[in-house]
Amino acid sequence: MKNRTTTLSLLIFMMIITTLFSQNQLPIEQFDVFELNFNGPEYSEKDNPVTKVTFLTYWQYENSENFIKIAGFWDGDGQGGSKGNIFKVRFCPDRPGKWTLVQVVSNVPELNGQKAGLSIMCRKSTRKGFWLVDEENSGGRWYRRSDGSHQYILGNTMYSFLSECNWEGSNTGSIQKDVSENAKYFKKIRFSITGCRYPPPVDKPFLDDVGNPTDNGNFSHRPNPTWFYNRVDLAVQEAFKHDLIADIILNRPDTEDARSILKARENSGDFTPILNYIVARYGSYPNIWLCISNEWDIKKPRYAAAEINQIGHRLVSLLPYPTPVSVHGNQHDWDTELNTLVPWHDHIILQNKIKKLPAAADFIFRNYWIGLQKPVIDDELAYEGAGDGWSEADVIEAHLGAFLGGGYASTGHKFANKKGHYFVGNFSANEHLSADNLKWMREKIDSDISFWKLVPCFYTYSNQIQTSIFSNIQDTFRALEWPGKEYVLGTNQSQNGIIARLPAGSWRIKQFDLMKMEEKVLSDQGIGRFKFSSPDSRAVLFHFKRIE
Repeated sequence: MKNRTTTLSLLIFMMIITTLFSQNQLPIEQFDVFELNFNGPEYSEKDNPVTKVTFLTYWQYENSENFIKIAGFWDGDGQGGSKGNIFKVRFCPDRPGKWTLVQVVSNVPELNGQKAGLSIMCRKSTRKGFWLVDEENSGGRWYRRSDGSHQYILGNTMYSFLSECNWEGSNTGSIQKDVSENAKYFKKIRFSITGCRYPPPVDKPFLDDVGNPTDNGNFSHRPNPTWFYNRVDLAVQEAFKHDLIADIILNRPDTEDARSILKARENSGDFTPILNYIVARYGSYPNIWLCISNEWDIKKPRYAAAEINQIGHRLVSLLPYPTPVSVHGNQHDWDTELNTLVPWHDHIILQNKIKKLPAAADFIFRNYWIGLQKPVIDDELAYEGAGDGWSEADVIEAHLGAFLGGGYASTGHKFANKKGHYFVGNFSANEHLSADNLKWMREKIDSDISFWKLVPCFYTYSNQIQTSIFSNIQDTFRALEWPGKEYVLGTNQSQNGIIARLPAGSWRIKQFDLMKMEEKVLSDQGIGRFKFSSPDSRAVLFHFKRIE
């Protein structure tokens, strides 16, 4: 009897292990995404379980009283097919230890209670986790990760690359390659959930009332699982593998179809289904950011601030994790009508193409205050190429300016109007020439500078730009400081005889020429009144750090 019991126990154990391995999820690590399949009723393209089926799961950590509520979603046959009986739940364990699926609630009997009681063991990992506003440092200007680390963000733009089609109807690129190549240079990639201006001829993000694929965003309550499985999932999961932020834009600016996703006219204006779907499908990924709309206040159809606020509040109420959320407006300061009494956005998105260091810095700095002291990102700061008339040097100077203003920025490649990587992908650093400089800049900031401790410290006195320690500087220079600990000065032209009045202690002083990608140690033991010169370069960063 003992041998039979042992054998039976072993078989049960092997069945459990086989089931978990079939989910491709072992071992389960902290901040990984655990995907669990459920079997529900069979649905076809003509059906719409997105609006008919409610499906919620509740996950409990060990013996705590708190639960994480994760919505499930219909995924066709689970392998990219647009009909089938597969529902999925994606859960991210944010703490090591035992997690239990304590409750599964659905209005569909086949799903209700299915797999309740399942437990997973999560082990600590080296993943950095979610992006959180660092409220403890520098007035909440910067982000930190769940593990307490900080990475400086420079982004790239590829609005329609999910379509894998260009203006001629063909494209030799691939979603996976584009994401992996971007991850070598940038920390964030911006893209739309649809094909927008250059949609593919067959695959479409939505299904119409009779089940035909369509680009019409008014059918956003009927998302096509084939599109999301083969395209959006691929981009998000590849980005997750490289710890690259996937900044998903729900509403694109260029076509009425792509801009109508949140109008949802074929669903009586109810945008909730697409929000539910996006949150269920991607809201558990730590690398996900969500932008409600690009250029919400221009083009057709436009959105009123009240509409954006309504959408924003609804979106945030659905998110199970601290996912960064905001919206992208026209080329002006942040719209104060979006500063609601109960905030829904955790950062400020701007667009303003600014070639000069001081103007880029001042724009970021000003909007930090206009947006009620949140992280600021100029997501259309610099499109390199003939399309907007920007040189490689223009892009580099602009991005240094954004950093000196106490914020972040994104670039793009645009060789002609609506043409270039910024729409269709096919990213190449040989074409987007500033990519390697921006990578070098980002890596030097991460390795050398405690940027999350820094705040802008430039002001005008007697018609001269001054900072707390620098004097005799050009009015085009800008600076950041962590008083008594670290200082940064950014320059965009040559000047002799700059004075840094160093506080007590010994200071290591470095010069980073972002144009040449050259680093130079000016002093290992700088003290007192330190005199130095800026070279003839459009983007140089000087770093002063107290070492004793």
